[in-house]
Amino acid sequence: MKFTVYRYNPETGHEPRMQDFEIEVERGMMLRDGLIAIQDEDESFAFRHSCGEGVCGSDGVNVNGSNRLACITPLSELREPVVVRPFPGRPVIRDLVVDMSQFYKQYKQVDPWLVRREPMPEQEILQSPQERDRLDGLYECIMCGCCSTACPSFWWNPEKFYGPQALLTAARFIADSRDQTTAQRMDALDDPFKLFRCHTIMNCVDACPKNLNPTKAIGFIKAQMLKSSI
Repeated sequence: MKFTVYRYNPETGHEPRMQDFEIEVERGMMLRDGLIAIQDEDESFAFRHSCGEGVCGSDGVNVNGSNRLACITPLSELREPVVVRPFPGRPVIRDLVVDMSQFYKQYKQVDPWLVRREPMPEQEILQSPQERDRLDGLYECIMCGCCSTACPSFWWNPEKFYGPQALLTAARFIADSRDQTTAQRMDALDDPFKLFRCHTIMNCVDACPKNLNPTKAIGFIKAQMLKSSI
């Protein structure tokens, strides 16, 4: 199978380039397996990967123009040549490895943890089945970055717009009945860029390997803001 992969090593001083490879493909191989085969042929080739099960989210790449997790993308679904590039909109460290510092910074800025104003009870904080159901589609994110790096608003305003992943996380805690800072969370997002720079292009929905809907989560936050203002 023919591959064309992005190569860049800042230590060499050379400009970025695309390099062709041809590897033997066996039935059931994933894109991650193909990239490992390329690495076996050229040890200088760099990309991130870990669990191989679509859980850690470390091996996100852009393949044939779409952001995907390499470990759960079957080679049988890809047309040749398989063109593999790093995530768009992120600084490239080397080959397919990009700098995700801004992505993690925005995740941290939405306070991704439960906040209680009252002293913690001695027993667990109970939720009704209906309250628990509100979290479905919000908590399953593995922070792979496929959604945010597919978002044009994130490319255009990386320092100001929080991006689909961070806003999905924000919605998860705004929706959680156990959190006691809902109003403060929404006030922190009430800004022309942080939340409202989303133009509902929905690239994030197409890119998410867990079939989550960040656009819907952003709409939920906007709706909650509207309710609180009435």
